[in-house]
Amino acid sequence: MKVNIAILTVTDTRTFENDKSGAILVKKIEEASHNLVDRKICKDEKEDIRKILQVWINKKDIDVIITTGGTGLTGRDITPEAVNEIADKHIPGFGEVFRTISLKTVGTSAIQSRACAVLANGKYVFALPGSSGGVTDAWEGILKHQLDINHKPCNFVELFPRLKEK
Repeated sequence: MKVNIAILTVTDTRTFENDKSGAILVKKIEEASHNLVDRKICKDEKEDIRKILQVWINKKDIDVIITTGGTGLTGRDITPEAVNEIADKHIPGFGEVFRTISLKTVGTSAIQSRACAVLANGKYVFALPGSSGGVTDAWEGILKHQLDINHKPCNFVELFPRLKEK
């Protein structure tokens, strides 16, 4: 099953020409035979991030949103706060598993990541670090499997029809 994905790079410095993490995600999405529906870059401004996410969670042709950047500890790192504003439910296990995977690649520096995931209007929203290593760890260790309908014992894709149940 092809998943329709949008990518948002959150950065004060990158452009499409030098957005390495965004480019890695584009490549991984293509390799998994999913559809890249939209890709944007925006500054580390909470309201700008929230506005883009709000538009995307209301589009029928988007199933998953992946952000990269703004999940660290500095004053400008504001992506998790923006994601929180559109969240219906949090998926705490995503951040926990991500940091466990990162522990193997960056050691205790993994504790500095606030990578997270939520459900918003029946869409999955994943906030990943802006580093190429963090994006790769998240895709290879979690998203590649959870966005594959054939992954057992369960996966995010098989839940799509039930995400908006009341």
